[in-house]
Amino acid sequence: MTAFLRPLFGRRARLRWLHLVLGGALAVPYVLAGEVVLGPVTGWADVLGSLPLQLAAFATGLPVAAVTALFPPVRPLEAGAVRWLCGVGPGLLAYGPARTRGEKGRTAAWFTLHLGIGAIVAGLSLAVPPFAVVLMALPFSAGLRHSRFGMPEVWGEGWVLALAPVAGAALLVALAGCAAGGGALLARWAPALLGPSARDRLAAAEARAADLAVRNRLARELHDSVGHALSAVMLQAGAARRVLDTDPGFVREALAAIEDTTRRTVGELDAVLGVLRDGDPTGTAPAPTLAADLDGLLRRTRAAGPRITATVTADVATLPPPVSREAYRIVQEGLSNALRHGGDRRAVALRIDAAGDHLEITLANALAAPGPAARPAADRPGGGHGLRGIADRARLLGGTFEAGAVQGRWRLRVRLPLTVPGAHRRTATEGPA
Repeated sequence: MTAFLRPLFGRRARLRWLHLVLGGALAVPYVLAGEVVLGPVTGWADVLGSLPLQLAAFATGLPVAAVTALFPPVRPLEAGAVRWLCGVGPGLLAYGPARTRGEKGRTAAWFTLHLGIGAIVAGLSLAVPPFAVVLMALPFSAGLRHSRFGMPEVWGEGWVLALAPVAGAALLVALAGCAAGGGALLARWAPALLGPSARDRLAAAEARAADLAVRNRLARELHDSVGHALSAVMLQAGAARRVLDTDPGFVREALAAIEDTTRRTVGELDAVLGVLRDGDPTGTAPAPTLAADLDGLLRRTRAAGPRITATVTADVATLPPPVSREAYRIVQEGLSNALRHGGDRRAVALRIDAAGDHLEITLANALAAPGPAARPAADRPGGGHGLRGIADRARLLGGTFEAGAVQGRWRLRVRLPLTVPGAHRRTATEGPA
């Protein structure tokens, strides 16, 4: 029984019924305007006293409603009402006003349907319930049976009178069915008539892609800067703890490196969070570059204890700013991976060369020795994003990325073009980080 009544009297059905009643209320001024027009034309002084003229006034007012639907606020208001009352998903309806001829035509068709079906359901909602109540009360009220509401010539005093309550209840169920059916039809037609056009969908997709690109870029910046800093601080603290009693000088250097690393990382984190707080999709956080910050990166990393051999033959001072920024992050993440997952953390080889029209970055370190203590990078929770970020940065500039084991050593090799391709701006919104 509940399964039968829920589609007719459930919460969604009641909200859609309310939506139809609102449509009927909106139709009243247009019906009155139709009556004002039909009165002088037909010569009838009392249009309300004639059912055919009332229907004619209703039919006359609907075209006027279609014309007023061309005003810009109609579409977003109707879409909002459908979204809240008819249960249509927000992604299926447009938010802005109708702009093209097709959008305006669909909005006018929707408004006409809403007011037309709503006026019918609202009229039935006003007329049917009182009549149904009278029918259900007839067997229990002699006064009603002998009044003009009782219609004694129809019901009489026989067994037919016993069916009056059943007929009243059936009328109420039929009214609920009409309202539920009309609401379901409007909910089904709403996406086609009030939904976004192809241009709206394209604009929404472009806006979402731009937003995702900004989020992915900021995620890469946070992962590379904060991840490297935490790895370096962890190793520096561990090295200082091991020699705390035997080498105070090294401990002082490690603590100074930790202080410098955390101060620099906090500054970068504040800059990135500032972009997020401002919500400016075009904003960029200040980013370190290979030309200005490579020496500091190597100094802070060496403070953790590893022996890093850096060979730089390229003129990093003349690199294009995008290449210099991305190259710095690639070197930073490569060193972080070597420190976290390398077998011999005391030997890391870094080369930065200019090979023709490309900048080549190569970083190599020994593989972790097999055994229960060794754990690959992919096994750590949330791991695996570093190499993916390096690959994304290389691809963003039109470069190449290689990483893998070569003769017992882990080697990372990245080639970046020294001239940023024109496709850089286009591919900036492609692919997740």
